Amino acid sequence: MVFGRPCTQRIARGFREKRGRVMGGFGSGRPGGSGRDTVEACRSLDVNRLRAAGRLAPGRSGGWQWTRDGEQASITLRAEADRVVLSYRYRFGGGEWQGVEQTVRIARVPCRFGGERPYFLCPGVVDGVACGRRVAKLHGAGRHFLCRHCHHLAYASQRLEPLEGRRQAAQDRASRLRRRLGGAASRPPYYADVPPRPKGMWRKTYRRLRRQVVEAEREAERWLWAGMAAIVDGADRAASRRG
Repeated sequence: MVFGRPCTQRIARGFREKRGRVMGGFGSGRPGGSGRDTVEACRSLDVNRLRAAGRLAPGRSGGWQWTRDGEQASITLRAEADRVVLSYRYRFGGGEWQGVEQTVRIARVPCRFGGERPYFLCPGVVDGVACGRRVAKLHGAGRHFLCRHCHHLAYASQRLEPLEGRRQAAQDRASRLRRRLGGAASRPPYYADVPPRPKGMWRKTYRRLRRQVVEAEREAERWLWAGMAAIVDGADRAASRRG
């Protein structure tokens, strides 16, 4: 089993359905959990989607809304010639809602075959140094919409890849041992019996290999559940940010 995006969304959705809903703003406290938050858990502004919707035309003003699992949040955007002004409500953890107005500059880069492509210039400041990265997306993982580098966001796959790699290694080891015993490759959920002792194999050798099969499959299952726990932990921290 590979922890792909559909699996991640399905597990996280079931987890979030058990939590209360907070409507209309952004909560960004990190009261619990550890590790880096993920891009997928945050609301984001995509400059290409805004352009396609005509929201970057100078003088254009209006709302932009997200809906996820029945929960809604919205902001107001006002486009100017080389920038867009964001207005929204924000609160840290369970604190009071505060009004925020943020200006984000836009760079328009000529395309090779005509036209131009817009980019956000990240307004983040880290350790006194302005970011200014040219990015297609800004993420609402804190008080302001910034690039994923300034918010220290990882992709969900980056958090799960080490766990999936360990699970796959343990499963591959179990599969090799099963084939050595004349059986089929190992597949989760590892309920199949270990193959019987092949003709001519010493009993002591068989007992050792059978024990190693069981240990490898138990290890693979532990890493499987560790990956599930990481998904749910990410959903928990995302829900905490929203209030």
